[in-house]
Amino acid sequence: MSTNDAKKKKKPVVPVKDKKGPGKKAIAALKEVLQQQKEEEEKLRREEEEEEKRLEELEKQKEEKLKLEQEKKEKKKQKEKEKKERLKAEGKFLTPKQKADRARAQLLLETYKAQREALLNPSTVDKEDENDESEESDEETNDNLENNKNVAKVVKVQTQNEDSSNEEEESNLRAAVVCVLGHVDTGKTKILDKLRRTNVQDGEAGGITQQIGATNVPLHAIKEQTKVVNGYATKKFLVPGLLIIDTPGHESFSNLRNRGSSLCDIAILVVDIMHGLEPQTIESINILKTKKTPFIVALNKIDRLYDWQTNPRKDVRDVLTSQHSNTQNEFKTRSQNVILQFAEQGLNAALFFENPDPKSYVSLVPTSAITGEGMGNLLDLIVENCQTHLYKRLVFNTELQATVLEVKAITGLGTTIDTILVNGYLREGDTIVVAGTDGPVVTQIRSLLMPQPLKELRVKNAYIEYKEIKAAQGVKIAAKDLEKAIAGLNIYVANKADEVERLKEVVAKELKSALSTIKLQDRGVYVQASTLGSLEALLDFLRSSKIPYSNIRIGPVVKKDVMKASIMLEHSPLYATILAFDVKVERDAQELADTLNVKIFQADIIYHLFDKFTAYQDDLKKKNRDQFKSIAVFPCKLKVLPQFVFNSRDPIVMGVMVESGIVKEGTPICVPSKEFVELGIVTSIENNHKTVETARKGQEICIKIEPIPGDAPKMFGRHFDEKDMLVSKISRQSIDACKDHFRDDLLKTDWQLMVELKKLFEIL
Repeated sequence: MSTNDAKKKKKPVVPVKDKKGPGKKAIAALKEVLQQQKEEEEKLRREEEEEEKRLEELEKQKEEKLKLEQEKKEKKKQKEKEKKERLKAEGKFLTPKQKADRARAQLLLETYKAQREALLNPSTVDKEDENDESEESDEETNDNLENNKNVAKVVKVQTQNEDSSNEEEESNLRAAVVCVLGHVDTGKTKILDKLRRTNVQDGEAGGITQQIGATNVPLHAIKEQTKVVNGYATKKFLVPGLLIIDTPGHESFSNLRNRGSSLCDIAILVVDIMHGLEPQTIESINILKTKKTPFIVALNKIDRLYDWQTNPRKDVRDVLTSQHSNTQNEFKTRSQNVILQFAEQGLNAALFFENPDPKSYVSLVPTSAITGEGMGNLLDLIVENCQTHLYKRLVFNTELQATVLEVKAITGLGTTIDTILVNGYLREGDTIVVAGTDGPVVTQIRSLLMPQPLKELRVKNAYIEYKEIKAAQGVKIAAKDLEKAIAGLNIYVANKADEVERLKEVVAKELKSALSTIKLQDRGVYVQASTLGSLEALLDFLRSSKIPYSNIRIGPVVKKDVMKASIMLEHSPLYATILAFDVKVERDAQELADTLNVKIFQADIIYHLFDKFTAYQDDLKKKNRDQFKSIAVFPCKLKVLPQFVFNSRDPIVMGVMVESGIVKEGTPICVPSKEFVELGIVTSIENNHKTVETARKGQEICIKIEPIPGDAPKMFGRHFDEKDMLVSKISRQSIDACKDHFRDDLLKTDWQLMVELKKLFEIL
C-alpha cells in the first residue's frame, strides 16, 4: 500500500456540519488556553520582577539600615567625644583609672623632683629602663588629670643647676639648639613626636605647624634613643642635652623658618624620600646656606618603600641590609635621586655611612617618623657634630641671648611668654625688657617654668618651676603686664635700674627696624597676627597674592582696630576688612564691626584665612560689577567701514575697525568731529558672524547702534560718515566705575586712551 493510500485510509470521514461546529470551538478553546498560558506567564514574570524588586528593596533597606546604624554610631561616638571634650574643658572628666588615681595625684606631684633627679642621674638610667612603662603610665595619668583641671600646675624646685650638679657628663658645653626645617608634610613634627612619644601634630590646626615650638631633650633620652646605634658602648656624651625647635613648613612661613634658623646651632632638614627636594625644602637649604648653619638630612618615610620590613630596635644600616633586594634597589634609586638633586643645589651629599668627608658632604640619615627607624642614628650624628665641629660654638657664654617665641595666656598663671634661652641665665626676680604693641614692656620675672623633659613648650603641661635657668633651654616666663608683649624679638635683662631706659630704646629700635621693612598701601586690608613672625608670614602671603594691606598690628582685635579698618569704607569698601591670623576677636570689637559693616575674617591656618577673604572679595566684586555694569564705559575709538554699512538708521548696523581701546555691549557712541553728536548705544557685537560681548584693538566687527530712548534717531550719511571717528562717550562717573570695579579688564593702553578721551571731553 502506498503512503498516500495509507494516509487516505487513516483520515476520518465526518459530516460537513460537524466539522464546522467543533472546529470553531476548538480554535476558541485553543485561543483561550493560549491566552491563559500567556497570562500565566505574564503573571509569573510580574511575580518574578516583583520578587526581584522586593529583594532589591530589602537589600536596599538593609544597606540603609546599616548606614543609619553606622551614622548613629558615628553620631553617638562624636557626641560622646564632644561630651568628653566639654567635660575636660570644665574639668569634670575623669576615667575610672583617673578617679582611682585622684588620691595619688598629690603624691605624684611631690615625687616629681625625686623622679627628675633620678632621670638626670646616669647611675640610675639602667634601673629606670626597667620601670619605664610604669613611670610613663603615672606621668600620663597625672598629665591628663592636670589638663582636665585646665589649670597649669607647678612643681617647686630650687634651681636647675642643683638638679644637674651630680651629672657626670656636665661640662662647659650648653645644650645645642637644633632647628627642624623642610617642606610641608615631610614629617618634621612627626619625627619629634616619635622622639618624645607625644602627639603634638594632631593638636595643630590642620595638622600643620603654625608657630615655632621647642622641646627640651635631656641626655638620658638621647642615650636611650641611641642605644640601637652600632658602637654605642664606647661613645662619650659631652652635651647636656638638645633643644629642638620645630618650624612651619608651609611656603608662607619662610620668615618664621628664617627666625628659627637664626637661633639654631645645627639643623635637621627633613626630606621625603618619595618626593625628593620640594619648593620649601630648597628654600630651607638657601636659608641654611645664607646663615652658614650646618645641617643633617633626615631622609624620611623609608617605611613607604615597597615591601619595607620594620625593625626600629636596630641600627638603620643593619635594617637596610636586611631588606629584600627589590626594597634595597628602590632605596638606592631614590636616595641617589635625592643626592643628585642636592648636587643641582650646589651641595655634595652622601648617605651618612658612606660620607667620605663630613666637613664637605651633607649627611643623609634614612629615617621613619612612623616606625622609628633611623631616629637613634639621627640623634647620634647630631651629638657627634655638636661635640666635634661645633664644640667651640657650644661653649657656654654668660651673656644673655634669648628670644620670645609666643605670648599666651595660661589659666592660673596669667599671660606668659614662651622663650628660647640660647645663652646666659634667666633668674626669678630679673627685670626684663621686651617689645610690646604699645611700646617696650618692663616687668619682673615672677616664675620660670619648664615643661617636663620631652614635652613640647607650646603644649599645656604640668610645668616645673625653677629659680634659675641656664642655657640652652625652652622656658616659659610668667610675669605681670605681658599681655601686649610681641613675639619674635629679643629679651633683655636689666641688671641695674639705670639700664632700663637704655634697654627700652634698644627694644623700640629693634621693633621699628623689624616693622620698617613692611610697606603699607593707601588702600588695603587691616592685618593682625599673634606674633611678629606670623605677621611677616601673612604679609608675605598677601604680597604674593597681590592683596594690598594698609595697616598692621600684633595682638587681639579690639574696638580701636575696627575703627581704623572702617576708614576704608569711604575709599574702598572691599578693604574695610580685618584679617585676623591666630588671634582672638574681642566681643565688643565684633559688635562694632557688625554695626559699621567692617568684615572680620579669623582663622588659625594662613591659607584658610586667605580663602575666606578671596571668596568674600570675589562675591563683592561680582555684585559691584553687576551693579555698575551699565555705568562703566570702556574707552574705544572706532573707524567706519563704509562698504559694510548694512543699515544707516534706527538701528544703525555697520562694520567698524576697532582703532584702539575696547568696545562692549552698552557702550554709548558719539562723534567728536560733529559736535559730539550722540549716535546711540551699542546693543550687539558680531565677530565672524558670532555674537561677542567685547572687541579689542585691531578687530573688524559688526555693531548695532540703537538710538537713546527719547532722542531722534541719527543717520549714517547725514549726521556722520566714513571720515568721522567714533568714540565711546565717557563721564566722570563712568571713569570712577571703571577704576573701582573694572580695573583689571583694562590694559595700560586702554587707560592711556581713557586719559586722551578725558581731555577730549574736558572731564576734570
